[in-house]
Amino acid sequence: MNIIAKLDQKTAAAASAKAIPEFKAGDQLRVSVRITEGERTRVQLFEGVCISRHNNGAGSSFTVRKMSFGEGVERIFPLYSPVIEKVELVRRGDVRRAKLYYLRGLTGKAARIAEKARAQGEVASAADLTAEDLAAQAVPAPVEAAAQPVA
Repeated sequence: MNIIAKLDQKTAAAASAKAIPEFKAGDQLRVSVRITEGERTRVQLFEGVCISRHNNGAGSSFTVRKMSFGEGVERIFPLYSPVIEKVELVRRGDVRRAKLYYLRGLTGKAARIAEKARAQGEVASAADLTAEDLAAQAVPAPVEAAAQPVA
């Protein structure tokens, strides 16, 4: 086994300890990044749409794009970097391409990505449900029949 394959295995083992969800281009992600300023460190969130993903073993990376004060901001994150605290999947996007570079030229409503509909038997987590969804799933209490005779 060559050195690169050994490093890939070591990185994959370390990554299994970190919970990285399955995501692809078009999904909305919330990436917690560790920022070091002088001697202090803090965690900063970067939330946006994943526009590309490069799967290359230990060199895997993904690009996240967000709008900040009217300007498009993109960051490329190495997937197995120790700088990344965690990656959260906010919602799944319904797209037909692997690379969404065309979003760079779009603004406003044109740059929105539709949310992927859930499969028939797929159960949503509580974080995915809105108040209306929770109310619709609540089972009403059985109503007892009135004790009055029918005339």
